[in-house]
Amino acid sequence: MSKRRSKADIRKELERQIQDYVRDGGEIQHVRQGESGVEDGAAFQPPFSDGRPVQTRTPALDVLATIDARRKQSKQKTKPAPRQKPRKKIIYDDFGEPLREVWVDS
Repeated sequence: MSKRRSKADIRKELERQIQDYVRDGGEIQHVRQGESGVEDGAAFQPPFSDGRPVQTRTPALDVLATIDARRKQSKQKTKPAPRQKPRKKIIYDDFGEPLREVWVDS
């Protein structure tokens, strides 16, 4: 199994290639950030284009603000008291012996 090259090794190799290029008379041009060698953006078409023109988006910020306001109002309302869990109650006879178990909602 071959050893994978580390990032440091790749950087050293790129630096060596740049130095060889400059030593052989090559010239490095400084390009401003954001510039591209592609003319008129031909390579930057969206990958899922079906040929139709791009439609403008409908702004929804006012709708989202309304929804957020409703959420805040619903959170401010008092919440109903939580339902209490039913509990088991044992019914005893006159002599203290358990007769049966019943569930009570109190």
